[in-house]
Amino acid sequence: MGQTFAQKVLAKAAGASQVAVGQIVTVKPAHLLTHDNTSAIVGKIDKDLAEFGLVSRDLPIIVLDHVIPASDEKTATGHAKIRKFIDKYGVRHFYDVGEGICHQVVIEKGHALPGTIIVGSDSHTCSYGAVGCFSTGIDRTEAAALLLTGETWLKVPPSLKITVRGRFARGVGAKDLILRIIGDIGADGADYAAVEFHGDVANLTIEERFTIANMGVEMGAKVAVFPVDARTEEYLTAAGVPRKRYQPLWADADAAYERELTYDLGALEPYVSAPHAVDNVKPVSELAGKRVDQCLLGTCTNGRLPDLREAAALLRGRPIAKRVRFFVLPASRAVYEAAVQDGTMVTLMKSGAVILPPGCGPCLGAHQGILAPGEVCLSTANRNFKGRMGCKEAEIYLASPATVAATALHGVITDPRREL
Repeated sequence: MGQTFAQKVLAKAAGASQVAVGQIVTVKPAHLLTHDNTSAIVGKIDKDLAEFGLVSRDLPIIVLDHVIPASDEKTATGHAKIRKFIDKYGVRHFYDVGEGICHQVVIEKGHALPGTIIVGSDSHTCSYGAVGCFSTGIDRTEAAALLLTGETWLKVPPSLKITVRGRFARGVGAKDLILRIIGDIGADGADYAAVEFHGDVANLTIEERFTIANMGVEMGAKVAVFPVDARTEEYLTAAGVPRKRYQPLWADADAAYERELTYDLGALEPYVSAPHAVDNVKPVSELAGKRVDQCLLGTCTNGRLPDLREAAALLRGRPIAKRVRFFVLPASRAVYEAAVQDGTMVTLMKSGAVILPPGCGPCLGAHQGILAPGEVCLSTANRNFKGRMGCKEAEIYLASPATVAATALHGVITDPRREL
């Protein structure tokens, strides 16, 4: 019997010819991602670090992104502690306030390589499966131990195979596909599984794959991954990663899967995830006309240049509804700069958008877009749990960049296809 992607990667990392589902293996990840929570992580091991030091200056990737700029003294103190840690131990991969959201930065800077393992103290670390990397979230205690030892254990997950066919119709995109999948199988439908995407994946851009992999954890997945192809290689080359630096791995043709699903991309329509669960997914037609107070375009799920361009092309500089706040959150400084240079940001601003610094802020209810009781937000983010955007009495709906832009234009949830 052949091996799945997860089995191949974990077998290689463990120095074994093959591994079985459920087997525990000890691995040394290529990198450990942490962000603003690094101050809490290193606080757990201050004495150990002083005695034994950091296991490797190359292991950590630290990005300040969750509450930036610092919103209060406590946050600023945490940031200062992280900077002191960086200087003291010579951490090589540090990205300060304004560089971008950690997951975007990791891929942009060429840290996520096909066939390698990255773990992170953030559940959306699964995003790097977009470029064929085995990437997954771990808790803070595990992250702290990794800084000292450089190794951790993982259980070999079962795998789920999703095959996509065809191309998206106009007004429909990657966010609609992943929402449909999550709606179909549920928030725990891929619990601790490695989700592999097969079929016509060449029709999906790396940015679209990023959106899909990013939300793998919202169906319970340990990993969500795409095969490495010409698009992947082109993207990594542009990021400064030569082909000789990585060795892609992929599932054998006769690998065994717990479950297999197939989706016709051309048959999909725009979808919306309604409060207060990501798997509460409905066609946009069922929610059309729902009043909104705020729209959020961006985050690590849909804050890349094609997402911003799609929204700008739909708005065409037309003014958004008067009583709607429209926040735009680029995923990184690089995305922000590119959107300024090609005029995308100007178009969004002419429509009434408020541009926020590259970071996480409103997505997790930290600041820069917190909701009031009774307010409704339509967002391109990945979670709509009660209280997620800072208020338990508010409602969060999730949708694609096109649906969010069309909704900002009219002030009610709107099918983007009517604007095309």
